[in-house]
Amino acid sequence: MNASTTIKLHLVEGQPDELRTAEISNWSGKAVAGSRKNLADLRAREELAGPGIYFLIGEDEKLDVSKVYVGEAENVSKRLASRKHAERDFWASVIVFVSKDQNLTKAHIKYLEGELINRGQSLGLLLENSRSSGAALPESDAADMDAFLAKIYQLLPVLGVRFFENPQRGAASDDEWLYCKIKGLVATGRRTSSGFVVLKDSQAVLDHRPSAVHSAIRRDKLVDRGILASGGDRLVFSRDYEFSSPSAAAATIRGGASNGQVCWKNKSGVQLKDLEEAD
Repeated sequence: MNASTTIKLHLVEGQPDELRTAEISNWSGKAVAGSRKNLADLRAREELAGPGIYFLIGEDEKLDVSKVYVGEAENVSKRLASRKHAERDFWASVIVFVSKDQNLTKAHIKYLEGELINRGQSLGLLLENSRSSGAALPESDAADMDAFLAKIYQLLPVLGVRFFENPQRGAASDDEWLYCKIKGLVATGRRTSSGFVVLKDSQAVLDHRPSAVHSAIRRDKLVDRGILASGGDRLVFSRDYEFSSPSAAAATIRGGASNGQVCWKNKSGVQLKDLEEAD
């Protein structure tokens, strides 16, 4: 069981999607978030005049998926005002993490940036920047920064960003895994707190049904991103991938509209809908 946590969320302007701060009890870090339209107010915050990690968050219009830029700066306020970021059209919101005791060094924030980019790549996120020099830290400093990262991952969902979560986290036993089968192909997945994850090496049909317009678009985008790869007479998931629902996952695997409540079954053949009714 996870330990209980107290989080203080302050809506600076009284609106949940505008300028806000978030803190965790007994943690030296702090998050400051806001929309692009109130960037000037965010940059005026005293906390952003020092070193920190920041996320520029938006959507990729071509692929219709979330896109993020992970950056570090010794003066976050100045960096956010740079022409480089002004010319990036995709982002609509920003989240910054700083230290309240001003204990973050250049090496610390480069280490954090590198770890965040590595995690994003491992989860198949669409990153605007996929390269980071990172930084080598002494063992004690690395442990401190790993603890800092854990708090970042804890606060991001509170601020509306769930795509850095590991969708497999919390899997308790083999009984939780579900299977979707078609034409001798098998995909493995399970429900998560925000959707449904399909595991790496799961299989999907090579061709979608001619009438399956929406699932075909989704499948093509996953192929473009390298998440679905050719495996001869089938498609194969190159990494774990989280869908919005069991039906969206099943439709991608089966090549057309599918009822995920029926298509996903446990190892005993019990359908997902019956499993959830039993709960």
